[in-house]
Formats: sequence, structure tokens, C-alpha cells
Amino acid sequence: MEGFLGHAYLWVKAAHIIFVIFWMAGMFMMPRYFAYHSQYASGSDEDAKWIERELKLMRIIINPAMILAWTMGIMLVVNIGFSTGGWLHVKLLLVTLLSGFHGILSRWRKEFAAGTRNHGEKFYRRVNEVPAFFIIAIVILVVTKPF
Repeated sequence: MEGFLGHAYLWVKAAHIIFVIFWMAGMFMMPRYFAYHSQYASGSDEDAKWIERELKLMRIIINPAMILAWTMGIMLVVNIGFSTGGWLHVKLLLVTLLSGFHGILSRWRKEFAAGTRNHGEKFYRRVNEVPAFFIIAIVILVVTKPF
């Protein structure tokens, strides 16, 4: 692949895929953590453990993986050009929306840490499926490039 990445293109692409996998793993785990966390009273010992787990998941896995996935993705877009097709525009829109969902998870984590319980276990179990819809659509767009 030509472009400014040259022979590093495939390495950057591989890194992008790896960090997307890490990011998605965290995005699937966090709502599940919330479902379990919501079963415990605010201020309990178990509540404190879940607050710590959620903070570590967000700071050690989800946030860095998202930043690196975006960084590598932007490098790939710059390398291949933004005018490669409409599929890329839709993919970028979906990734932007997924990043917004990431922000919502971050806000909910902070609410749990503050002792606020706005939703129940069933809500978080349903929300746990949101990243799946995004990743299915994104992978289909990238592989098939339908337009």
C-alpha cells in the first residue's frame, strides 16, 4: 500500500485492529460490570470494590485502547485518502457514535462512584448489547465496502 506509511501500513493496520479489539472488549465488559454493581447498596464494601474495578477498566483498558484505535485509524485514513468511498464516511460516523457511547459509559461510571443509581440491572444487561450492533455494522462496511 502506497502513502506516507509505506511498508508500515500493514503494521499500523494490525495495531488498529488489535486496539479496536481491546476497546470493544472493555465496552462489552463495562455495562456487565454495571449490571453486577447495581445489585449492591451504595456505600457497601462490595460497592467500593466495583467502583475500583470500573475505574481500572476505564483507565487501563478502555480509554487507552480507544485513543490508540482512533490514532491508528486516522493514520490509515490519511494514508489511503478520505475519498475511498461512502463506506468509510459511514464507518467514521458509526465509530464517532460508538465513541459517544464510550462517553456515556464514562458518565455512568462516575455516577456509580458518586453513589447515584439511575438504572437497574436489566437496563445495563440490555445496554450491554449496544457495542455489538456497532461492531457488526462497522466490520461489514470495512470488509464489503458496499458503496
